[in-house]
Amino acid sequence: MLKNKFLSFILFAIATYSASFIAGISTISSKEPWYSSLNKSFLNPPDWVFAPVWMALYLFMTIAIWSAWHKNRKDLNLVLIYFIHLLFNTTWSIVFFVFHSILIALINLIVLILLIVILIIKFKKISMLSYYLMIPYFLWSCYALLLNATLLILN
Repeated sequence: MLKNKFLSFILFAIATYSASFIAGISTISSKEPWYSSLNKSFLNPPDWVFAPVWMALYLFMTIAIWSAWHKNRKDLNLVLIYFIHLLFNTTWSIVFFVFHSILIALINLIVLILLIVILIIKFKKISMLSYYLMIPYFLWSCYALLLNATLLILN
């Protein structure tokens, strides 16, 4: 049983951090000089903040899905929603940094937040740990929505 839990954690971590890796590569390869030329809100944090925050959030997301998976008799529908949410998470970076589409990125982020809310609601019924671990991610995503919206307005 312990071996299965460890293996499932590793698999969820690989899936989650793969999304992070793809988003990171998209950001690094296409961010500049475009992003630096944008008018930004005073609410924008310094660039160095994003990597550690996202690394922590991806860890929280991994633990959340893993905990729910083991407490919910391995519900594949829940995992499917989680993977769809990861797709939207990754797609935001590609839409924003590669295609430089602030509006489509904003729409993508709204869908992502709705998926996070769905996950939070489902997690609350299954695992309070999973529920609580998704709250910082939800809050950060709402903050990202605010930043994305201000970039749209200012540019």
